[in-house]
Amino acid sequence: PTRGSTGATSSPHLLLLNRSLCTYLFSRCMMESHSDAGSDPFDDGSSSEASFNDAEDRSNRLFQYPPDTDTTKVEGSGRDGWLRNLTNEEWEELGRNIANHSRVEIRLYDGAINDHKMALFFRGLTESSSIRIMELYDNGLSAAAVRSMVPFLQNATNLKELHLDNNNIQSEGFNIMFRAFRDSPIETLLCNDCGIESIEIENDYFPKHLVHLGLCGNNIETDGCRGLANLLQGGDSTLELLDLSHNFIDNEGVEVLVEALQSNISLKTFDLGGNNGISNQGRIMLLKLVNDISSISATLHSNH
Repeated sequence: PTRGSTGATSSPHLLLLNRSLCTYLFSRCMMESHSDAGSDPFDDGSSSEASFNDAEDRSNRLFQYPPDTDTTKVEGSGRDGWLRNLTNEEWEELGRNIANHSRVEIRLYDGAINDHKMALFFRGLTESSSIRIMELYDNGLSAAAVRSMVPFLQNATNLKELHLDNNNIQSEGFNIMFRAFRDSPIETLLCNDCGIESIEIENDYFPKHLVHLGLCGNNIETDGCRGLANLLQGGDSTLELLDLSHNFIDNEGVEVLVEALQSNISLKTFDLGGNNGISNQGRIMLLKLVNDISSISATLHSNH
């Protein structure tokens, strides 16, 4: 022990402890004071930077650059937890980032995106004209999601394929989309299992380059067939493959379609399988469409 000028006994260990205690108490006061202002005095910004980088990394995971090609692929599944954690701002920023690439193929499926995220995503994507293929199947999308796509679809001068299978866009969404495709180069449009019943196709509002239309597994009846007739009739039709399997088409619907196809020279594949309302009467109408059954010789020389 040593004796100070006041005569009190002091210990160097106790002095060291007291200094440490003072430092700790001062640090705690500073932290609580800054905590009220929403910041940490000992935060050098590294945690915020890490958070930003995590968000950037999440978006970048979607981008793929296959070798020996100039195509950029953007792909993600709703089964990936990190994709579900993208914020609203990140979805919009992702759209803008994609717009800066050329020759893009997008595949977002299995719950990767919903109606709300579609609005954000396509807000950033609106001005993009570089997307060639877009697959958005199994996402539970409604007509609201299609409305979010309209400005993009009207500007998508290179979009060749759009896959929307297993969503719930229904007739409203399909008709909105089809009108938006008026001047589009779209060649393949797949809307299988989308809850579509009625189809409204005006003579001047359908894609002029459409080759493949998939409408399997919907609720299309005779009224829907009347809408499709506008797409099939006339010499300007470009459609080569039409899939109407597993709908609710009966003999009356077949009659409408057969009449429209009398002058059609483009269609090569026409699938009506699984429409249980079509009886032998309907099948005979289809047989007569592709075969001249007036005689054996005529049948051999007809288009079958």
